[in-house]
Amino acid sequence: MTEILVPLVISTNAVATGVFAGTLLGGVPLLLALPPDRYIHAHGFLATRYDPFMPLTLATTVVLDAALAGLVQDPAGRLLFGSAGAVLVSVMAVSLIKTVPINKWVVGLDPEALPEDWERRDPRPKWQRWNAVRSYLCAIGLAVNLAAAIVA
Repeated sequence: MTEILVPLVISTNAVATGVFAGTLLGGVPLLLALPPDRYIHAHGFLATRYDPFMPLTLATTVVLDAALAGLVQDPAGRLLFGSAGAVLVSVMAVSLIKTVPINKWVVGLDPEALPEDWERRDPRPKWQRWNAVRSYLCAIGLAVNLAAAIVA
């Protein structure tokens, strides 16, 4: 069973890490460079694609990590898979608590009628910081999962 689950957990974690890396390298710089009205359009386009996909990918990884933490015989492997799962739960928490509320607010905006205090409320710097936090955490989770795969 672990022969199937280990490659699956590495794959799902790697896909999530790759998507986050793509946002850091391309998506965020693009969104920061756009004028506010174009940013709102682009954000809405991206959010409707990533928002359904990423939670499923991360949740699958967490479930696989939990299963592997219970299945592998080696105590170090158990600890590492469990730790990777915990790190990925923190990615999900950052998303739910920090980035998803920003996403929902931006998607609800009318690009033709920006809030008068847009300069003060522009969510991009805050979203950029929290997106970086969850991106790095996801990469750490992948590194821990890779270490667990070696040990297990």
